[in-house]
Amino acid sequence: MDLTLTPEMAAFRDEVRAFLAAHADDYVAGAPKDPRAWQRLLIEHGYAARTIPRAYGGYGAEPDILKGRIIAEAFIAAGAPRGMAGQGISMLVPTLLEVGSEEQKTRWIAPTLRGEILWCQGYSEPDAGSDLASLKTHAVEDGDDFLIRGSKVWTSTAHLAQMMFCLVRTEPDAPKHEGISYILFPMDTPGIEVRPLKTMTGQAEFNEVFFTDVRVPKANVVGGRGRGWFVANTTLKHERGMLGDPNATEARFETLVQLMKTETVDGQKIVDNPVFRDRLMQLQARVLAMKFNGLRLLTSAQTGEPAGLAGLVVKLQGCELNHQIAALAIDALGELGILYHDGPHLRAKGSWQRNYMFDLGLIIGGGTAQIQKNIISERGLGMPREPSSAKA
Repeated sequence: MDLTLTPEMAAFRDEVRAFLAAHADDYVAGAPKDPRAWQRLLIEHGYAARTIPRAYGGYGAEPDILKGRIIAEAFIAAGAPRGMAGQGISMLVPTLLEVGSEEQKTRWIAPTLRGEILWCQGYSEPDAGSDLASLKTHAVEDGDDFLIRGSKVWTSTAHLAQMMFCLVRTEPDAPKHEGISYILFPMDTPGIEVRPLKTMTGQAEFNEVFFTDVRVPKANVVGGRGRGWFVANTTLKHERGMLGDPNATEARFETLVQLMKTETVDGQKIVDNPVFRDRLMQLQARVLAMKFNGLRLLTSAQTGEPAGLAGLVVKLQGCELNHQIAALAIDALGELGILYHDGPHLRAKGSWQRNYMFDLGLIIGGGTAQIQKNIISERGLGMPREPSSAKA
């Protein structure tokens, strides 16, 4: 790929930079003052939801790898927040674009993009984590509806979400991978109970969710009954991309660089300490490798070619690297790095400490590092597969 900027691309870069300069007062410390207003503004200018059709609330531009890279680099350089992300925007929206019905696309994508609907993901269960297809949450037919019974666990943001996309066993006599459906429903539906789970971050980002005869229309199934495993893997593909977003990692790395340029020990900047500088450079090399792997994936998406091994390493690479960036920040802060909660000496409102603990959890969440390595070895490198326990 030729990354040389043409006059047209140089003008586009100037346009993005001018936008960020004009709206510098709309965000502080990398966060928008009004997230929904910022999201609407970004969509209007094509800096968020850029290639999503206008009919579904996006900007409607044709895919363009170079323009996407220009936007990302301008936002990173300015320390400006990108568009909203999360389970709805980053995972459900692209899933609906691929396999959703026209009614589902029209109804759900636009308000999700605008941040008006927060979604949670009902996948993992107490006895179905890495072996997700063993899930036991099931549905009983009642006319045009399903009555859903069972439970989910490690459900991020379920205590805040208005909607859930959920895997439910609807075909009890089918083999386990073929009896699952992917269903959308409101979280205020009678029969849903949410119990927060406090984690090592000190917060309750995750939850247990219990379903007791939760009535959901059959029309809320995405992709067809019994095809939930296929739809779920579509979503998981986008989840891995979200968790291994190279732009987010690059932005975090640049924040680390600034931290090491401002923090001092005995009057010496941390970045001038050779041990810390060497660690920083090692991380920089990996951030660049992740960035260029991301460009490879964009090329594959635009040409329609399979991403192959490049796509399989994203989640493992991103989560481990994000955790190591936070780890270096903690070490660079010295005794301040062990502070937690609040205090006059806390840096960045404790975000490095929270990121360190939360990212350690993400190495497990969304598919453990061990499972990711199995996927890479078997699907990417052609190594022998583990014996499957699934019944034919």
